[in-house]
Amino acid sequence: MGFRAGQGLIERFTKETPSFKDELDIMKFICKEFWTNLFRKQIDNLRTNHQGTYVLQDNRFRLLTPVSNGKQYLEEAPKFLAFTCGLVRGALSNLGIDSTVTAEVSVMPACKFHIIMQKS
Repeated sequence: MGFRAGQGLIERFTKETPSFKDELDIMKFICKEFWTNLFRKQIDNLRTNHQGTYVLQDNRFRLLTPVSNGKQYLEEAPKFLAFTCGLVRGALSNLGIDSTVTAEVSVMPACKFHIIMQKS
C-alpha cells in the first residue's frame, strides 16, 4: 500500500535534483526533502549502521497526532503507518534501491521507520 504513490512522488520531487552519490545521500534526501513535501517537517533523527540499515525517527508523526491522546490506539498505530512504509519503499525503489520498510511505535505520536536495503 502506497508503493505506486511513492514512486510517482519521488519522480516529481527529484525532477530538478542532481543525481545522488550514494545510499546515504539518498536517505538524507528522503529525510529532508521527501518528508518535508509529505508532512511539512523533516525527520527528527536518522541513524545508520553503515551496512544498509537505516532508522528514521519522527517524534511528532502527523498521521498519529490526532489519535495520540490515549493509549487505546497504541496497538492500532501500525495500521496508520502501513501507507507511509509503502511510500518510502516505492520512493527508494524508483531511485534504484530495493528495500524492506517497517514501522515501530512505542510512545505516540513518535514512530520509527526501519529501512533495510536489500543487497543484490
